[in-house]
Amino acid sequence: MVNVAQLRKLKNLPPQEPDFLRRQVDSYYIDRVAPWGGGHIMIGRAPGEDAVRLVSNDYLCMARHPEVISAQCEALEKGDSALLMAAVFLHGDNPQARFERQMAQWMHAESAVLSQSGWAANTGLIQSIAGPKVPCYIDMFAHASLWEGIRSAQASAHPFRHNAPEHLESLLRRHGPGVVIVDSVYSTSGSIAPLSDIVSVAERHGAVIVVDEAHSLGTHGPEGRGLVVELGLTSRVHFRTASLAKAFAGRAGIVTCSERIAEFLKYTANPAIFSSGLLPHELAGLEATLQVISRSEDRRRHLHRNADYLRAGLSDLGYNLELSEAQILGLEAGPELATMALRDALEARGVFGSVFCAPATPKNRSLIRFTVNSELSPAELDRVISVCAEIREEVDLASWPSTRRRRHPPLAAVANA
Repeated sequence: MVNVAQLRKLKNLPPQEPDFLRRQVDSYYIDRVAPWGGGHIMIGRAPGEDAVRLVSNDYLCMARHPEVISAQCEALEKGDSALLMAAVFLHGDNPQARFERQMAQWMHAESAVLSQSGWAANTGLIQSIAGPKVPCYIDMFAHASLWEGIRSAQASAHPFRHNAPEHLESLLRRHGPGVVIVDSVYSTSGSIAPLSDIVSVAERHGAVIVVDEAHSLGTHGPEGRGLVVELGLTSRVHFRTASLAKAFAGRAGIVTCSERIAEFLKYTANPAIFSSGLLPHELAGLEATLQVISRSEDRRRHLHRNADYLRAGLSDLGYNLELSEAQILGLEAGPELATMALRDALEARGVFGSVFCAPATPKNRSLIRFTVNSELSPAELDRVISVCAEIREEVDLASWPSTRRRRHPPLAAVANA
């Protein structure tokens, strides 16, 4: 008689799920899919050829730049042998070490460490510098990779209110020196951190400072060197991190630090030890991108001009974009079903943004993120504004929590105005 396992094998079916796995997967479908009507909130329509796509982090449109493509092709055709191992096995002068030196010099840092992604850079850094029970003071809107680094280090997380140096200071007084962690530009709202004030608070309490410049490197500061350079804080910030999958349109991450700590990170951070290094054509592309970005002031001007124009147009329509100061604009519908309605209304009219929901945001603060780039045309921007004007009643803009906050700001905000 054929048993269940044999029958599954005959039908080429996957093995039966044990109870603990079935419960884990069932909870996703029950808690996160059923309330959305049977499909994940992030799965909408496929964009047509004429769609306006505000989803890419390629802010300066580097991905198809001819100089970058040429450098990648040349490296592939040259056929240099790649080290398909972790970068800890690299010794002497090599393409990765050369690019690290170039990035350090460009970012006005003593040293830099390349990693496989922005996630790897952040988790590896925090895991290495913050041990068990070390206080980590993190902005409540900071990127998930920074929170994951705290968990990996088994450190103590002390979140502070978004962009609130005074709340950070009260926590430092209570819990003592530790690691202060912020983004320079926040990835959901486009808000910019008050870095000078935060650095001053951290210094007064002997804290280490980590600034994630994923969304400002390439787009802000002289030659795109980032906000830390622009504000003259390079000698006061211990660590800067960045994903090179944003303005650099590559697949890597970077950490800047002292030369002494750079070696420590290379042989201590788990992502550095247990992940393969970058390939020669990836490094060649990043090196070429650095050269192009350094001289792309026109692209940066177009990027910020486009963001300012779109922000002003949407704000005039009643959308609450008061937090946005950069190339990221978040239309915060609030409850996830409201965000689905917004997604559908936009996509039905050929405008595509990125859905941000839990765990990237709290469930009641989900949103559609519009990511601006330097090559959006005036006609495309006007089309987005026109669509957003057309759908206001359909998506019930007036009832959104973010709209109510705009009409009736919290008392604390009024007091500080």
